[in-house]
Amino acid sequence: MAVCEKCGNGENVVKSGFVRGKQRLFCKACGVHFTVVSPHRESPKTPHQTTIVDIAKALGVAPSTVSRALNGSTDINALTRQEILRVATEMDYRPNLLAQSLHRGETHTIGVVIPDIERPFFAGVLAGIQKVATEAGYRVMICQSNESHSTETLNVQALVASRVDGLLISHSKETTSFEHIKLQLRKGLPIVHFDRVCNEVETAKVVQEDSEGSFALVEHLVLQGCRRIAVFAGPRELLISNARLEGYKAALTKYGIALDEALIYHSNFKKGEPLSALNEWMDLAEKPDGIFAVHYANAIEIIVELKKRNVNVPSDIAVAGFGDELIAELIEPSLTVFHLFPFNVGETAAALLIDNIIHKDTFEPVVQKVKGELIIRQSSLRIKPL
Repeated sequence: MAVCEKCGNGENVVKSGFVRGKQRLFCKACGVHFTVVSPHRESPKTPHQTTIVDIAKALGVAPSTVSRALNGSTDINALTRQEILRVATEMDYRPNLLAQSLHRGETHTIGVVIPDIERPFFAGVLAGIQKVATEAGYRVMICQSNESHSTETLNVQALVASRVDGLLISHSKETTSFEHIKLQLRKGLPIVHFDRVCNEVETAKVVQEDSEGSFALVEHLVLQGCRRIAVFAGPRELLISNARLEGYKAALTKYGIALDEALIYHSNFKKGEPLSALNEWMDLAEKPDGIFAVHYANAIEIIVELKKRNVNVPSDIAVAGFGDELIAELIEPSLTVFHLFPFNVGETAAALLIDNIIHKDTFEPVVQKVKGELIIRQSSLRIKPL
């Protein structure tokens, strides 16, 4: 409550407009107008990182002198340099690494664009990338395209705007145009593809044994007595999906099994598609006795649905899938897979990119294939091993 500055009473004080933005008051007892001036409060100073200018002011020298001392220049007095270093330590001076890097035209940061960060495969790849990058003194910026071409393009633009030294990318399932990559290559940005690669551009690439792994899985099903092997394939435009489908076809050809298009289901990896595929296959006059999924998660969904229908796995239908994680081993029956070693994929891709960054003028793009491993589990064992 405001108090009259003349009589000291506040009961008869009323508001009486504003003067220069301040509240005007009137005491009805004294007939006096007055304003209340609030005590001045100093705004708290925002802490900031100590700069070269701060050190220069503290010592009464030029900022350029401080800069030369901190950078080890020998053209200043030794005692002056010693005093500058002492004050810099006392003031907790830390060099602005980003500014220094930009001045040299580098940030020691690499960008990564992946389709889906929640997928265990890409989590494993990122772990491998981070390990190699950290050991080499690089930071990692990660973007997720969420399987969208437009988002992928925006991701690339954002990373380039952040001045990354190089880019690692695995394309979204929607990506069929690669102009956003070609543009950055023309500008000289080092780029390495992994997993979902692009053959339209000359970049280093890290791939898996997509065709070989599929061949191994389907051959295993054939050797277990399967002759009607269905395949849950991926999008028709996705390169790795087509490679895995080719491995499937090659295994059938090797063992003289005719290709039946009715047993091939192309998916977009959307929810409910494994059920739709299974419905189509189970409605056939000749039902499948084996199922191969180009992604292990879909194979797991298929096993769960077959069990609901009281179809025995593997006696009635054997199942195998491409890729591996813990749930594939824990499901009953455990899933036969071709393990991709995603951590190795990440390590290899990061090492290639850093080599590209360091030796930009002499780097020759190569394709490196990470070896996988066939892991046989209960979902496909129709014949007990001897």
